[in-house]
Amino acid sequence: MSYFRRFRDLALALIFLFLPFLVLKAHLAKPGEQSALDSGILNFSAPLQWVSTEAARAASDVIEDYVYLVDVKRENERLQLENERLRDEARALRLAGRENGRLRNLVGLRERLGGEAVSAEVIAKEISHFFRVTRIRIDRGERDFVRSGMPVVSTQGLVGQVRRTWGRYADVLLTVDRTSAIDVVVQRTGARGMLRGTGEDDRYVCRIQYLEREDEVRVGDEVYTSGMGQRFPASILVGYVTNVRQRDFGLYQEAEVTPSVRFSSLEQVLILGSGSRQQEAVGGAEDEEAP
Repeated sequence: MSYFRRFRDLALALIFLFLPFLVLKAHLAKPGEQSALDSGILNFSAPLQWVSTEAARAASDVIEDYVYLVDVKRENERLQLENERLRDEARALRLAGRENGRLRNLVGLRERLGGEAVSAEVIAKEISHFFRVTRIRIDRGERDFVRSGMPVVSTQGLVGQVRRTWGRYADVLLTVDRTSAIDVVVQRTGARGMLRGTGEDDRYVCRIQYLEREDEVRVGDEVYTSGMGQRFPASILVGYVTNVRQRDFGLYQEAEVTPSVRFSSLEQVLILGSGSRQQEAVGGAEDEEAP
């Protein structure tokens, strides 16, 4: 049994060693010189070669597809990272553009006002439970010669006045605060009255009191500071009439005013000192957030 197994293994080894030689010889032989053995070997090896060729082609396609997909995945990841980087850069450029625009508007406002004016950044906002801004804090105070009562304006119009100062900081009383009182004039008709904040938590609104019944006031009218009392320079935009109430009796009518300033988005302001004047109405043509 052992002898037979050795003989079998030896025969198989010789066949597998000799067979490639016979196949190679059959392929190299010229057509007219092929023997019957060469023809038999060619006929026998042709299907095997076709199967091996197709198998090799299939395996090659799979490998190529895999390598292609790996390359595509890497390229997609690179493009995604590049896209995110470009988006971040575009976002930063937009923010810088808006910041530069606000600063240019603030510089232009300061030049128009003349006199003494101090620029300030809004560093904190006091919020009501309806997410309405009720008071703001700025990064200028008594060390910057800011005093209580100084008017505070933005490119959108009148913000309010300085309520108190300490060190390098100050709190600003907004026009909508219930303790705020400003002498104002309706631009279209010249009607005058006293603008008082309502202090409501769920909306920004003021009321003009002491408007005479004969004064023509209608929704949409622009309201400006009158300059009376010498606390606020004249012609600073305060807001827009949104409602007029006229009773059947009494000497006066009352108008509701929505401020022109959007307190929730306020970032930079100007604090007006002595000598500030109004060469043009502040906030009228430049009010970007008007209702």
